[in-house]
Amino acid sequence: MSGKTVNSAIFLLVIGNAMALISDVFVKLAEPDAAVFLFAFMRSLITLLLLLPFCISIKSEGFFKGARVHFLRAHIHFGGMVCMVIALTHLPLATANALFYAAPILVMLLSAVLFGERLKSLSLLAVFSGFAGILVILRPVEFNWAAWAALGAALALALGALLVRKLPEQQSTGHKLLLNYLLLLPAAGFMAWWEGAEWTTQLLLNALGSAVFILGYNISVLLAYRQVDASQVTSAEYTGLIWAVVLGWVMFAEQPDLWFLTGSAMIVIPLVMIGVQQGRQNRHRIRI
Repeated sequence: MSGKTVNSAIFLLVIGNAMALISDVFVKLAEPDAAVFLFAFMRSLITLLLLLPFCISIKSEGFFKGARVHFLRAHIHFGGMVCMVIALTHLPLATANALFYAAPILVMLLSAVLFGERLKSLSLLAVFSGFAGILVILRPVEFNWAAWAALGAALALALGALLVRKLPEQQSTGHKLLLNYLLLLPAAGFMAWWEGAEWTTQLLLNALGSAVFILGYNISVLLAYRQVDASQVTSAEYTGLIWAVVLGWVMFAEQPDLWFLTGSAMIVIPLVMIGVQQGRQNRHRIRI
């Protein structure tokens, strides 16, 4: 599958989201009291090493162009990774992933606040319905620090997505990913040292598995969006929540309740509607 047709792009996104969930499973297999900073450092280092073969062709000239934005984005990413580990090790797999889907809602909201973008009626519906869905899933009595960590991870994803606009356009995605992990490593290493935990073989294997599958997800997304307009296939990204429910049920005996199903629908359905609407608009423009 090359991603050159809509069907193949959707297939790549479905498989890619499955790989992202397998990455989350490797995180969740760590103990709840596992060394969070050490895990984040090990996963970042492994990801950086895995990226090197894909970045041989990057020219040294202008390698660190946009370094300030890269630096800020890298450390937001690191903070989001730490929040993600906390959320996944303390919340059900499906619940954590449902909260991660607050990211596109936050992107819309922050785009309006920071860049003055006007929210259309369907986007406003997605914002209000999404936040209401989060409250339905968590319910005030269950809104604990792990839930805050999941929302922190979603905020980091949203800020990272917005900061992409400020990065040099001529830099490839591989170049941007390489700089991201390269610049966050010193902070991650320092926090792992400060944490003072000893690494274990199990933690290393979990970090390796998580890094390999999240890199597979990133490659799948790149292939899917390279040849096909994003609005035509982006709704396939939300199959990740289905994978979360399935893997949570099979591997961790997690049973989604009615609160979860209702709240997830409130988050995802408006986002899918936006994707469908954008796809129709783009098809109309192509016909003209």
